[in-house]
Amino acid sequence: MASFLQVENISKSYGDKVLFQNISFNINEGDKIALIAPNGTGKSSLLKILAGVDSSDRGGEVKFMKDIKVAFLDQISNFNPQNTLFDEVYSRLGSTYDVIRNYEQAISSGDERAIERAMAAMDSVDGWNVEQRIKQVLSSLKLSRLDQPMGELSGGEAKRAAIALMLLQEADFLIMDEPTNHLDIDVIEFLESFLQKARCTLLMVTHDRYFLDRVCNTIFELDRGELYTYKGNYSLFLEKREERYNNMQANIDKARNLLRRELEWIRATPQARTGKARYRINAFYDLKDKASVSLSRQQMNIDVASSRLGGKIIDCEDVCLSFGERKMLDDFSYKFSRYERVGIVGKNGAGKSTFLNLMTGILQPDSGKIERGETLRIGYYRQQGIEFKTGQTVLEMVQDIAETISTADGHSISATAMLNRFLFPAEALNKRVDILSGGEQRRLYLLTVLMRNPNFLILDEPTNDLDILTLNILEEYLQSFKGCLLIVSHDRYFLDKTVEHMFIFREGGNVKDFVGTYSEYREYIKEQEAEDAARAKAIADKQAKQQAATKTHTTTTTTQQRKKLSYKEQRELEALEIEIPQLEAEKSALEEGLSSGTLSHEELSATATRIGEIISTLEEKEMRWLELSEI
Repeated sequence: MASFLQVENISKSYGDKVLFQNISFNINEGDKIALIAPNGTGKSSLLKILAGVDSSDRGGEVKFMKDIKVAFLDQISNFNPQNTLFDEVYSRLGSTYDVIRNYEQAISSGDERAIERAMAAMDSVDGWNVEQRIKQVLSSLKLSRLDQPMGELSGGEAKRAAIALMLLQEADFLIMDEPTNHLDIDVIEFLESFLQKARCTLLMVTHDRYFLDRVCNTIFELDRGELYTYKGNYSLFLEKREERYNNMQANIDKARNLLRRELEWIRATPQARTGKARYRINAFYDLKDKASVSLSRQQMNIDVASSRLGGKIIDCEDVCLSFGERKMLDDFSYKFSRYERVGIVGKNGAGKSTFLNLMTGILQPDSGKIERGETLRIGYYRQQGIEFKTGQTVLEMVQDIAETISTADGHSISATAMLNRFLFPAEALNKRVDILSGGEQRRLYLLTVLMRNPNFLILDEPTNDLDILTLNILEEYLQSFKGCLLIVSHDRYFLDKTVEHMFIFREGGNVKDFVGTYSEYREYIKEQEAEDAARAKAIADKQAKQQAATKTHTTTTTTQQRKKLSYKEQRELEALEIEIPQLEAEKSALEEGLSSGTLSHEELSATATRIGEIISTLEEKEMRWLELSEI
């Protein structure tokens, strides 16, 4: 395979913090790579350097193969809020857009040579079909309102627009930073299927482990500023990573044993003789460096108590809610039980977050009742993220809630100690919340929710901005959580690990309760789709038989009628029955071309003339067909 990208000695630091230093790697054509590392260790920075958005410190080289086209999907996309969806995507197609604009200007100028050159350029980029391609891709990503202003798009819709723009660039090399954030599961599965089949090379950061396993064949791990490569899926990565740590620890232990012996020699060697063994003294200091390496891995430690939960949790009876004419919830009745674990899925805009706001009392139903138990203590982790005062520090944020926090074993610890367990060391406590990274803000937000000791935990898209290693720890905590769970998530792996049954939100405010994991629900849907397809085929086969019988009867009648025609007239009638549909099909195709807006002035004129000729010819042939049919 050809080398698509060669990276040599790139580095990145922020202040005193070194993210990575002098790392080098190679990516070949067809590689599909996931980059894994804890939040704050340089994943996004590395992607931005490769995409040309940022630069390496102290030199280094990023070299793509000549003529390789690269597309970058950033976590946040800046769109013009005044542009419509179609115009924004159309205007961002780079060189293709420039070619189309040059062609339009050449047509307006009437310069024949310029038109000739512009048409050749249009042919080279297939500019004639750009509009149709844009509409097809946007439709595949469930974006149907092409005239909607970008400023009115939801977070999920804006992410889909950014993905559409990336796909329309038809790049050879894709660089993607958290492509599944803010997407509903249907769109994730579409993107997953597209990337599985696409003949492209890609490097991406993702926390979605099913997405990673089904798309990628290689994993890069960024650990302590070094880059390690693993061939295979996520499970194999975990196994090989542990093996690497064990080997490194064995080497460190060996170095420490040698160091003890060399230390005795250093102490016993008279100073006057040190010149005779300078090489051994140098080796001693190298050995000391190797022996001093620590492989301790900082991991978030979620050890927070939950309050006692009584028998009555939340009882819903005939709950309805509408926004204008749109029904968000229709006659919903359900009684939550102790220690219940419910996942919520549905398309963007189906009412999932609205439902959570009803359960927490932020919204009130139009009709029906929602009763909450006396011991209920809700912890609500909202998709919008943490809210904080201007200039507020990490420590102030936590101390505003409590100076001490109860742990699961009944002890109390200080806010500072709990922050340390959530990976906020002493030097981070006085950092302003607004300058924290997305992952750090999410960790802090999770702490502020859990430290109130909830017994009913509601999580709205908790996996956004959390790295895979932190997600594993959160999953372990939720599996042992002594209370109720209600989780909205697009992360299928996360749902499979944490919930026992699903609320499936559908259009019209209808909610289906499915007992089982998300993967079991998808299998059920596939079985239903297969049964529906079989029924549709049976109906189509039956209709085809009925049509064949009708056609046989019609043919028999026509044959009997044609016995009255002369041989020449019979042949003429048969020819007309072939020619008339052909002319009608040609007329429809030409009319579609006229309305496409892609034809030049000359083509428009020629097309209009041809349509007139066809209409005239059709009138003559249809008249003759009627005459022969009535004989």
